[in-house]
Amino acid sequence: MSPARRIFGLAPLVLLALAAGGSTLASAQADDSLARLQKKGVVLVANTQESPPWSYVGADNQPAGYDVAVAREIFRRLGVAKVEFVADKFKHFIDGVNTKKYDAVVNSLARTEERAKVVDFTVPYTVQDFRIWVHAKNTDIADPATLKDKKVGVSAGTTNEMWARRSLPASDIKAYDGGGFVFNDLVNGRIDAIVDSYFNGYKMKTVNNLPIKSVGEPVVYSLGAAVVPKNSPALLEAMNKAINDMVADGTLQKLANEHVAPGYDMVGNMKKGTAWK
Repeated sequence: MSPARRIFGLAPLVLLALAAGGSTLASAQADDSLARLQKKGVVLVANTQESPPWSYVGADNQPAGYDVAVAREIFRRLGVAKVEFVADKFKHFIDGVNTKKYDAVVNSLARTEERAKVVDFTVPYTVQDFRIWVHAKNTDIADPATLKDKKVGVSAGTTNEMWARRSLPASDIKAYDGGGFVFNDLVNGRIDAIVDSYFNGYKMKTVNNLPIKSVGEPVVYSLGAAVVPKNSPALLEAMNKAINDMVADGTLQKLANEHVAPGYDMVGNMKKGTAWK
């Protein structure tokens, strides 16, 4: 709430109110961020398409995964007939949406103060926990404290990179553009540990049969949201409503069961991530 203010005169306040009202009205009239997409009938949405189960290219050579399904459902509810997906890297998302390379990013992107200065984030629709992954034979790394003087791999431009650079000042942080390369380097001994999501590490361990393991507790939770350009209030408000409605009517949990893992409590874990922050 705004702090209480003394009233020194009615006329100036009336003038200020009228000016503010006119400014708000002009801003609302100028914002065609939602109407433009509805009229065009197509929206361009960015994600990596290389991070299962979130976004990847399916057997039919079409984008698939949780982020993809969420994006399609959001814009279906907004009355935009077609969603076209643009593959890009994490580190390019902010510039990409600002330069109108695409209309939105739906890739479980974490909201940070720095990012929020230049783009707007919707309410969260997903959460991931990030852990320390080491070689299966490793016995000397058990938590962040034991990463001192170690080479730690992260995915470039992600929450895990930001956490590692902030929280591991005595470690040698190695940023990788390709998610698979960092795990290859861990197995080959080029790095000592990785900070990555439980899902990605588990996939590398079980599907790719890599000799790795997670150690310790989650080091950070990352609540993921969609991103739109600044000064797009109509689009942002509509997307927020769609996501909140998807939480309330069970759609978000249904998509998580289908695309992430059966029984994975997406909505419940989002609440845990919010409380943890």
